[in-house]
Amino acid sequence: MYKILISGYYGFNNIGDESILRTVVDNLREKLADVEITVLSQDPEQTREQFGVQAARRMSLWDIFRSVGRCDLLLSGGGSLLQDATSMRSILYYLFILRLAQLLGKQTFIYSQGIGPISAPRNRRLAARVLRRTDGIVVRDGKSRDLLLEIGVPGELVHVTADPVIRVKKADPTLGLEILEREGCPKREGRLTVGWAVKARKPDRAFLQEVERCILWLREAYGADSVLIPFFHDEDVGVCADVAAHLNGQAGWIKEKHLSEETLSIIGSMDVLVGVRLHSLIYAAVMGVPMIGVSYDPKVDSFLSSIRQPTPFTVESFSLEGFQAAFRETMERREDIRETTARCLEELIAKLDRNEELIGALMGRKLRNS
Repeated sequence: MYKILISGYYGFNNIGDESILRTVVDNLREKLADVEITVLSQDPEQTREQFGVQAARRMSLWDIFRSVGRCDLLLSGGGSLLQDATSMRSILYYLFILRLAQLLGKQTFIYSQGIGPISAPRNRRLAARVLRRTDGIVVRDGKSRDLLLEIGVPGELVHVTADPVIRVKKADPTLGLEILEREGCPKREGRLTVGWAVKARKPDRAFLQEVERCILWLREAYGADSVLIPFFHDEDVGVCADVAAHLNGQAGWIKEKHLSEETLSIIGSMDVLVGVRLHSLIYAAVMGVPMIGVSYDPKVDSFLSSIRQPTPFTVESFSLEGFQAAFRETMERREDIRETTARCLEELIAKLDRNEELIGALMGRKLRNS
């Protein structure tokens, strides 16, 4: 039995990160025989129950040392772990776990991560020192690769694939329709329904006011219903409630906390998805829903570029006038967007097998389907 320990931002009820973990776990089990998976999690009990894995407390030094000590391979990823935009502590935490595994003689692997930004000189030096000692690095976009080369990581170590969430299995939209009914914002026959996944870690009232203006315009111009969808429930649900309150009932919102499959189904029930959160856009692509991306980070631009879709605006430049033009174009190009997105996703999914191929090589095994 080959023992894999996964380190990442897990157990926080962030739908995007939980979707990453689901696809990583499923594909390791599908492609590689006889693996035992343990996850460092904020909520080990929930992670064990939800994913059928072993789990340990991610902030317990005892659990970290014990888990690293008994694993064969430390897998770091996916998501945006190695960056110092969130905090200095975040990047140091993930580098510490990687370096500990290396000191204990374990294999270490970076799994389809988005790297950066890494701004502080000390963090850049530390990251380069640790990453040069890894056994394999797979990143989700070219900008991540460029950053690694810039800080001194050898190019032969780095492989570019895609975000693992694109491999998530489609959900039945019927479930989403049932949830919308239950949440008091049913999808009405003959009316457009537009989903809004608004990132709210640093709520910008000017941006939210433009969102509210756009929702009112959609209702006036298209008779469209809008539904606000919290993607990271603990962060986003408050802003969804705030926007809905400002609109006096002219927009619905998802109040309850839902699992990733349920949220995937909710998004699959939309006619168009306006997404600030990266994984809401990935969910829309997987479910064949035309999307309008609002960029808050280069990772959004990279994903939209990978499926050959534009990034019409950032959070800072978002406006009613710009949205009106983008929405009209999206409505005109709906079928083309679906076809182009589906074709691009197939290409990206094929690239993702590179993770398991490299891990299989470290294990001395071939993939099951090879």
